[in-house]
This record gives sequence, C-alpha cells and structure tokens, in this order.
Amino acid sequence: MSHYDLIVIGAGSGGVRAARMAANFGAKVAVIEDRYLGGTCVNVGCVPKKLYVYGSSFSESIVDASGYGWDVKNNGFNWAKLRDSKINEINRLNMVYDQILSNSGAELINGRGKIINPHTVGVGDRRLTAQRILIATGGWPRNPDMPGIELTKTSNEIFDLEHLPNRILIVGGGYIAVEFAGIFAGLGVETTLSYRGPNLLKDFDREIVNQLIEEMKNKGINIRLNHRLSGFERMADGIWVDHSGDKDDDLVIDDVLMAVGRVPNTSDLGLENTAVTTRLDGSIEVFENFQTQESSIYAVGDVTGSLALTPVALAEGMALAKYLFGDEPKAVVDYDLIPTTIFSQPSIGVIGLSEEEVVSKGHHAKVFVSRFNPMKYTLSGRQEQSIFKLIVDAASDRILGLHTLSPDAGEILQGFGVALKAGATKSDFDRTIGIHPTAAEELVTMREPTRIIGA
Repeated sequence: MSHYDLIVIGAGSGGVRAARMAANFGAKVAVIEDRYLGGTCVNVGCVPKKLYVYGSSFSESIVDASGYGWDVKNNGFNWAKLRDSKINEINRLNMVYDQILSNSGAELINGRGKIINPHTVGVGDRRLTAQRILIATGGWPRNPDMPGIELTKTSNEIFDLEHLPNRILIVGGGYIAVEFAGIFAGLGVETTLSYRGPNLLKDFDREIVNQLIEEMKNKGINIRLNHRLSGFERMADGIWVDHSGDKDDDLVIDDVLMAVGRVPNTSDLGLENTAVTTRLDGSIEVFENFQTQESSIYAVGDVTGSLALTPVALAEGMALAKYLFGDEPKAVVDYDLIPTTIFSQPSIGVIGLSEEEVVSKGHHAKVFVSRFNPMKYTLSGRQEQSIFKLIVDAASDRILGLHTLSPDAGEILQGFGVALKAGATKSDFDRTIGIHPTAAEELVTMREPTRIIGA
C-alpha cells in the first residue's frame, strides 16, 4: 500500500494546479484520473470551443473581405479538417499536462478513484493512503429523463461528430447553448436554439443579452423561447422533436445538442464512506480553507458549486496547496469582480453587477451606454451592433458593472479587470486617454450618463 501526503482525485485545472504546487512544496502527491488530463476545459470545454468559434467566424470574414478589395472564393468547409486539427491540438495539451505533473514529481495514476475511508482511496485493486485527499472531479453534462434522450448528444460528444449535420437543434439557454448556436450557424448548419424560459443567459445584463439575441437572429439562428420539449423520435428523414401535441411547431432535425446545465461529477466517488456532505444539486459543501465536513478531505472547482470558471478552479487549487504545504495561514480566493466572457458571436464580456442586480441591491447609479457599428464593418457593410456599458455608483463614483457586446470582448476586458480590481473609478476612466481608433476607447470617453437608476 502506497502512502502520500496528498491524493488528488481529478486531473482537471484545479486538481493539477493543486497537485503541482503541493509537489513543488515538497509534498508526496498522487493524482488519479479516469478520463483525460486537463479536465473539461482542455478536452470538451473552453479550449476546443474557442477553436471552433475561430473556425466558424471565417465564414463572415470571407464575405467581409470583399469590402476591402479582396476577391476571395469560398470553396466550402471541411468539417473533418477542423475536427481533426482540434484533436491534434488537444492531444498536444494532454501531453503538456502530463509533463507538468511529471516535472513536479507528482505521480499520475490512471483509473477511477473511489474513497474507501477518510484516508484511503481505491483505484481498481490498488489501495492508496494519504494524510489528506482533494476532490477535484469537476462537472458533467446534465441529461434529462425524457423519451428519445439517447438520440441526443451533450457537450462531451458534440466536438467529435463524424459528419457535420445539415440541421441541428440546441436545447438550453446558458453559455454552452449560445456559444454552440453561433458555432454551428457560422459553419453553415441550419440552427435552432430552444429554451424553455423567457430569456437566454438569465444571469447577465438584459440590455446586452437582448442585443445579442437580435444579432444571433440576424445570423440566421432560429431562437425559440418559452419552448418546452417532451422528447425525440427517430424518423426516416431525421429526428422528430415532440412538442406535447403542438402540431404547428413541428421540427425535424439531424442532430440534437442538449446543453441544459451541468451537475457535480461525484457518482461512484465513495462519499458515502465519509462525513462529506452535499447540497441538493449534488455539489460538495466546503467550508473554511476548502475543507469538507470530513477533516481530511478537501474539494475545489466546479464540484463544489463555485463559479464554473477555469481560472477560479486554478486559483482555488493554488490557494489550497499554499495553505496545506506552503505555510499560508489561510486558503483565500478573492471572488469579487471576476471578469468573464461568453464566446458568443459577437462575444459578451462582464465585470461586476448587471443593471438588474444594481437595482435589486438598492444602489443609486448612473448608466453610461455607447452603441455603435464596429469600424471593421464600415467597408464590408455588415450590420452588427456593439454595446459598451458602464454602471457607476452615484455617491462613490465606483464602477459597479462593466459590460460589453463586441468582437474580442474577452481581450478588451482583461486589462479593465485589473483596473477595477485596483479600485478604478469613473473619474479614473475619464482621465485616461483612449487608444484611437479602437472599440475599447469607448469605455474611457463616455461622459454623459444615458440614464439614472435605483434609489
């Protein structure tokens, strides 16, 4: 039986970061993984998704090029070429993660880790013991129980389709659904987005999202809100979508992507053999320093129900390793003002509160909004509107929210994230000279509020 200072179950972003840092501090570390190195982000998440966003965006770039004098002929799209190029890149990143762990001195063990007791983990017939165990198993796509669900795919399978469908239905209203709607539409697929609720991206600023919906419709995406599905059935000409008897809403498609949320990946993990507690959604409860109710067991990342963002999992893994093995008094992560991006087309970038949240929290605030057609499209003739939005506390001049709908929103927001984290106010923005001509300069040139909100 092998003994370790730390056993990490899950080789995703948070688990690998914690393992590498702990090993660098001198701890004896084992990492157990049963699927692929790098977790969701590297394999079936943000990395391949953004590669596909890039790939799908060339359909518009080819058209726009003519406005700049280029005679570019589109001879068609090769799905297999994009898919296989993506596979090669992911394989390369898997090797990078393997090298990272190897160079740190951590031991990688392939298999499903199951907790036997608070200090023992089983991997097949092997038993490992440790002073501490870290659960970093991430999330898993949720699949509802409905007729014909076996005909559908999740984000785990959608990246590696054998053939690109002519027609696809995407079910969901979150970032995965919205992003893949843009991807498939850009690749020339007849795309329908179905959501049971009244609004897409319900936790984001409504003004920004409403404009995104208009842009998605302009790109040919059929968006059906308040749209409830009852199941799917294989037909001769495709997959028939059951709408509970509403014959006026018939839909036959070639493929279905179910993007209806993710659940914590804790099945067959052996939590019942410990004092670890979970919430109703299955996420693991953690308390001070990411410790569970079982004193020897910790958890970080999506499995805890925290913000489902790769950089958050990385920060949590690093903070925990420093606390356990690097003489840090606390495992602290600052969750305030975390920038995030939806890689829709155009993309959304967010730091801080939405206008709706500002009102609900009782702030008295000034809202500055700039709407414009990006300069890149002035010669191509493409009609696509960008929005830059600042929400400023009226009393303190502190920026409560910064929102953009624009190409490259994530690239623009990273620097502004540093500024807001450092305490920048609207006056600081006003004193900053813009870079001209850029879209980002809008954030430092807005002088008169569009409206006043709140108490």
